[in-house]
Amino acid sequence: MATAVKDTTVKDAQNSGIRVEIFDQAYNLRGSDPKYILQLAEYVDAKMRAVAQATNTIDTVRLAVLAALNIADEFHLLKRKQETGAVDYQKRARQLSNVLDEVLRDERKAG
Repeated sequence: MATAVKDTTVKDAQNSGIRVEIFDQAYNLRGSDPKYILQLAEYVDAKMRAVAQATNTIDTVRLAVLAALNIADEFHLLKRKQETGAVDYQKRARQLSNVLDEVLRDERKAG
């Protein structure tokens, strides 16, 4: 299903403004990167439409909350994965450092 996000960029002296539609509601947003804002709006629109299709809910506030919970879940899963990955990298770096220390010790003894 296509998203209903419209890009109508309006610029001012400080920030770029962009008009987007999320779930058939128009919003005027400001930020330093209109393309990024448009991407975010498209993502939120797609999430709301997916939730609407899956739940047959038409209450937009309820859809927005459910979409926000889905996005928060994605965020926390990625955050947990990143934190776990960082721990794995640190553990691997310590192991490699220990191996390097052993090799250097052996070279000093042999040399």
